[in-house]
Amino acid sequence: MEGSFRYAPPQAPGLLKEQGPSAPQAPGLLKEQGPPAPQAPGLLKEQGPSAPQAPGLLKEQRPVELSILAGRRRVVARPDFLITVADTAAEHTAYRAMRHHEFVDRQGLFAHSDLDDTDDDPRTVVLVATLADGTLAGGVRVAPVRWDGASDTEDIGWWFGSRLVVADPGHAAGIGPALVRAACAHIEQQGALRFDATVQDRYARMFQRLGWEDCGAGPVIAGQAHREMRWAIHRIQRTVDGTKAVLAGALAPFAEQDGGLGAAGFRGDDGVPLPGTDVIAACDAIIPSMIERDPEWAGWCSVLVNINDLSAMGARPIGLLDAVGAPTTSHLTRIIRGISAAARAWQTPVLGGHTQVGVPSALSVTALGTTGSPLRAGGGAVGDTVTLHADLGGSWRPGYHDRQWDSTSSRSSDELCAMAGHLAKVGPAAAKDVSMAGIAGTLGMLAEASGTGAELDVTAVPRPDAASTGAWLTCFPGYAMLSTDRPGRRADVPAPSTLSIADCGRLTAEPGVRLRWPDGASTVAVASTVTGLGAA
Repeated sequence: MEGSFRYAPPQAPGLLKEQGPSAPQAPGLLKEQGPPAPQAPGLLKEQGPSAPQAPGLLKEQRPVELSILAGRRRVVARPDFLITVADTAAEHTAYRAMRHHEFVDRQGLFAHSDLDDTDDDPRTVVLVATLADGTLAGGVRVAPVRWDGASDTEDIGWWFGSRLVVADPGHAAGIGPALVRAACAHIEQQGALRFDATVQDRYARMFQRLGWEDCGAGPVIAGQAHREMRWAIHRIQRTVDGTKAVLAGALAPFAEQDGGLGAAGFRGDDGVPLPGTDVIAACDAIIPSMIERDPEWAGWCSVLVNINDLSAMGARPIGLLDAVGAPTTSHLTRIIRGISAAARAWQTPVLGGHTQVGVPSALSVTALGTTGSPLRAGGGAVGDTVTLHADLGGSWRPGYHDRQWDSTSSRSSDELCAMAGHLAKVGPAAAKDVSMAGIAGTLGMLAEASGTGAELDVTAVPRPDAASTGAWLTCFPGYAMLSTDRPGRRADVPAPSTLSIADCGRLTAEPGVRLRWPDGASTVAVASTVTGLGAA
């Protein structure tokens, strides 16, 4: 009978209930116990290399049966087990005892104890595999990396896993990989964007089969050579793919017409200059589910995102046009109430529009502004310094945790208007407001419009304490603007007290967006262009 495991906390797709392998495999655990269980006589196990596996999947190695000589194949039972976060003293004690037996007594990797500072870090999480009878069958710990210069509580989204151990070598092939997959799922839920592990050479292949990247030789501990491994986290790429990747193909018919998708130099911008005028027009729609769920907030955001578009263009807002559909008069009233509150807050009147009742929820707003010197996203160049201007006040919008940061609804009208006019005073070479693609994805769009790539210094990005790095780089942040300028050329102008402003990256010659970490390593956040629209 094959066993199975379940990881109790909410999981990333593909990490729910999994069936353990039906045949024992070579040891695949970090510092794991002993050799694999012996096979039945007459069975010949293939030793050839395995094909690369999809992340999170472990390919089963089945022995070759030798016809009559093989006899009846022996089936090794795999126990059912549940992987959970250890939350009792007994679980932690049992896990540490298991580690001591394996790493100190058996392998001799440590002289007296394998306990270290990570065990004392309150942020460390231990995941344990428990059998049906309550017996602890294995465990692994994960924790944020303490990098040089960091405080004891700082978490920039860089985590590592260690001390993976399984009690029974006969169960190693099922429980070990399951613990690794559960660890990957857990740290992604914590907002991590980088996950590393140092594993013994003999177990590197198992990690590679699970989708890990071999980053090179690691330390030699008690005569045991190790490899540095990394689990690729695609959170930012998924955000980009889910919000902006379809644009080039979907908008292709517009580009075929003269003047389609805006004047030369402004393709992919937040707004568009109207030919022959100093008017900038911007337009945004709100997703129907948000209108139905929270109509006042939807109305507020329909104005917010349009004012942000004008701000990124350096334009002063002069008016709004709305198009609203609602199933009932009551629902319509709530949407209008949100639009009206925002229009007053940003001191920008609604000039007209279209209103309809008895239809599915729909909402879009067009904003008009003026400027004699519009800013554009495509004004950057390789080597430019990237700057983030963000309002870190506020909190996660209820019901939209890790997706929408509400920095605006608690601000005064004067504060909102001051922030709206900020970039026009700075006058950067390139600018773009942070949209639903998040900070990293929006930087990718700015870089694409400029014909460059970009690198983001993770430790330099201003971030609210209540937001994880992964969430902050992928959420809609309320008010946040990205700008670029030649090094040392950013205008030193008075900024609103509500803003946090920091240089946090640079434009590069390599397409896409990369994250730069404190140890000098670089990881891919966005593999290539974001929209496919190309340079402006």
